[in-house]
Amino acid sequence: MSEIAFLLFGILLGGGAIFLFKKKIFAGEYKKVQVYKNQLEARNLEELERAKKQSLLELKEEFAEWKNEYNSRHNEKINRLNVMEKRLIQKEENLDKRYTNLENTEKELKKKERDLAIQEEENAAVKISVNKLYEEQRLKLEKISGLSVQEAKELIIKQYESEARLESAQRLKLIEEELKEKSQQLAKDVISNAVQRIATEHVVSSSVTVIDLPSDEMKGRIIGREGRNIRALENATGVDFIVDDTPEAILVSSFDPIRREMAKQAIETLIADGRIHPARIEEVVDRIKGNFDTYLRKQGEAAVTELGIRDLNTELYFYLGKLKFRTSFGQNVLEHSKDVAMIAAMLAREIGANVNICKRAGLLHDVGKAIDRETEGTHTSLSVDLTKKFGESQAVQDAIASHHMDTEFTSIEAVLIQAADSISAARPGARREILETYIKRLEKLEE
Repeated sequence: MSEIAFLLFGILLGGGAIFLFKKKIFAGEYKKVQVYKNQLEARNLEELERAKKQSLLELKEEFAEWKNEYNSRHNEKINRLNVMEKRLIQKEENLDKRYTNLENTEKELKKKERDLAIQEEENAAVKISVNKLYEEQRLKLEKISGLSVQEAKELIIKQYESEARLESAQRLKLIEEELKEKSQQLAKDVISNAVQRIATEHVVSSSVTVIDLPSDEMKGRIIGREGRNIRALENATGVDFIVDDTPEAILVSSFDPIRREMAKQAIETLIADGRIHPARIEEVVDRIKGNFDTYLRKQGEAAVTELGIRDLNTELYFYLGKLKFRTSFGQNVLEHSKDVAMIAAMLAREIGANVNICKRAGLLHDVGKAIDRETEGTHTSLSVDLTKKFGESQAVQDAIASHHMDTEFTSIEAVLIQAADSISAARPGARREILETYIKRLEKLEE
């Protein structure tokens, strides 16, 4: 029994010793772990602080670059706005001068009217004096000459009538010349005032369209291996592509502006899509051709909206859109039609004519050119037929019919359309032949 107790005591004693030994070892290891943990946390804090400082530095640099770029763009915009403001101020000053001139002209005309009224009063007074003198001479003649009253009357009347007619004719001729001179100057002022308010940038159209590319690498992709992509584009669109040393650009050459536009849209679509190969090219071109009528309608609608014309038959949008791809002596027909509409409308406002009729007739005066290649008849007669078909008023039809003076003018609006058409066509640079004549005039002046 004592041996068992001794054995148990020994076991307990040994177990306690082992427990104390392991506890001491564990305490040492735990201390090492704590030290390593503290060192690791310190290193992490240092690395985190360095990363934080680096990120903050990079952010500051990026912000400085962004700020510089923003300031540059902002200053550029401010400069452009200042230039535009100066131009607007100059235009406003010119308009004020024109308005002052018109006011002075109006005052002079009113003065002439007052002078004419005074002259009429003087003529009336002269007439009274003539009648009185006539009566006196009639009595004298009856006594002295023994003439009859009728004979004496005729003699006196002839004498004073010839003098009065001569004086009146001289005065009326003088007044007529002055009024004619003033009216011509007033007409010039009205036309120049209207033309100055028309800002147009359209010049002579050519048979080549330039397509900008994002990079020369994209030019290589459009050309394709051994030129297969560019050949596929030419076959699908029916135009010629000119690839030269011009960086980031391809030229499209064709006498058909609609084909050039389709080719331009096809390349822009392919660039945006990123897939450029013959099958995709054919698919894109077919889709553009199928949607082109809708595109033409949108172009026509945009022109109508820009001019603020209401209640125009939407069927005319398609024909107006086709005019964007027609030229006359190098001048784009749609831009020319918009010019005519705006010029005629401004002239109408100046003289009190119907602005709506002028806008509609000006925009539609050449709409027949949209179908004159496939339909018999002059573009003027075709324009009248189309406007009649789609419900335009007789006043609009008459103004269109006489814009080349093929028929008599039936209204003041018709005269304004003809004048606006001539002004738009005669603008330097508007048409090829006008541009050549203008350049020759400048060369002669230089000589």
